[in-house]
Amino acid sequence: MHADTSAILGAAKRKLDALHLYPTPVRLDHVRIIVCPRLFRLPVMRRFDGYTMWPLILLRRPAATDPSLVVHELCHVWQMQHHPVRMPLSYLRSGYRRNRFELEARRAAGQPVSPD
Repeated sequence: MHADTSAILGAAKRKLDALHLYPTPVRLDHVRIIVCPRLFRLPVMRRFDGYTMWPLILLRRPAATDPSLVVHELCHVWQMQHHPVRMPLSYLRSGYRRNRFELEARRAAGQPVSPD
């Protein structure tokens, strides 16, 4: 893992660990960040800047440009470490905007949570 990526993941982990959202801290083993701007040109992905698939974090831009996005996406990794089936399936049931896991990740990253 690149040194910058490792440092950014470490900082994101420290922020999440302090929140005590789950019984065990987020594990960074096997977590990888890949910057792939072409993926985010696809119509279904255009509205996202980051996307998490279990231990894989995909970003539109380098992680250093938005550390809070890394916290947000690492929170999704943490959620999937504790709810590997329920978390991804929850988006089918409750959608994106009001999804409890999405709201939790936004709060963890200090991002605005819309009241609607």
